[in-house]
Amino acid sequence: MNPTVYHIPALLNECINGLNIKPNGTYVDVTFGGGGHSRAIMEHLGEGGRLLGFDQDMDALANRLNDSRFTFVHANFSFLKNFLRFHDIEHVDGILADLGVSFHHFDAAERGFSFRQDSALDMRMNRSSQEDATSVLMTRGEEELASIFYLYGELKQSRKLAHAIVKQRQQETIDTTGKLVNVVSPFINKKQEKKELAQVFQALRIEVNHEIDVLKRLLQQSLDVLNPGGRLVVITYHSLEDRLVKNFMRSGNVEGRIEKDFYGRVNTPWKLVNNKVIVASEAEVEANPRSRSAKLRIAEKLAND
Repeated sequence: MNPTVYHIPALLNECINGLNIKPNGTYVDVTFGGGGHSRAIMEHLGEGGRLLGFDQDMDALANRLNDSRFTFVHANFSFLKNFLRFHDIEHVDGILADLGVSFHHFDAAERGFSFRQDSALDMRMNRSSQEDATSVLMTRGEEELASIFYLYGELKQSRKLAHAIVKQRQQETIDTTGKLVNVVSPFINKKQEKKELAQVFQALRIEVNHEIDVLKRLLQQSLDVLNPGGRLVVITYHSLEDRLVKNFMRSGNVEGRIEKDFYGRVNTPWKLVNNKVIVASEAEVEANPRSRSAKLRIAEKLAND
C-alpha cells in the first residue's frame, strides 16, 4: 500500500513546528494512518528519541515505519494511557492528533465512508467493532437519529431525514450507501447536494465510531501523560470537534468550564501556543483540498505548581 496515496497529511509543517520536537523526546501520533506526520516527526528525532503510532484500523499496519525507534500500536487512541504503560512509558513530550478521515477510507468503496460509490454501509474505523452504519440506521429511534444528524452533521432538516429513514426501513434494510442516498435525497438542497450528503455521512460516521467520546477521553488523558512543557497538537475538521478542543485547551476540562483563583486569574493547566486557530494556506488547499476545513490548535502543558 502506498502511504502517499493512503493519506496526504494536513498542515504538516505547522504540526511539526507545533510539537517543538526534542531529539531525545518521546512522542505519540494517535492517528497514524498513512504515516505522513509520523515520518516527519522521525526526521527530527535523534538516536534516543521514540515515537508511537496509534491506529485502530489494521490497514494502517502496512504503512508502519521500519525504524527501531518507532512502535505501532493497533488500538483506539482512547486507550492511550494504558498502552503507554504497556510499553513502559509514563510520560511523553508531545501528542499529535489529526482527526480527519484519510483518502484511503473514502476511496475504499467496501468501507462505506463515501456516497460517491454504491457499497455496503459500514463506516467502522475498526472492522472488528460490532455496530456499523447499517445497524445504527436500522435500530435507533427516530428522535435519536434526528439528534445524530443535527448534532454531528449540523443538518437543519434532521427530523425529516430521521422520519424518512424510519419509514423506509419498515420496507427494506438500508444497508448500502446507495439506498441511504435515495432515502435522504428528497430532503437535500440540490444547490449544495454534495455538501449536505457529506454531512449526512459525517454524522453517521461519528456515531458509529463514537468519535466525540473517544476525543474527550484522549484530551483528558493528555493531561496525565504529557510532561511539563509537552505539546498537544490537534487538527479538527468540523465545528463540534473544534469547539471541544478549543474549550479544553482554554479551561483544562472537556466541559469548557472556566475556573478562577482568588485573584480572578483563570486556573488552567495549559498555555495556548496559538491564540488564533491555524488554517491551511491557499497553496496547500489547492494541492490538498481536504485541508480546506482543517483547523489546528496547539497547547503546551504548564509545570505543576
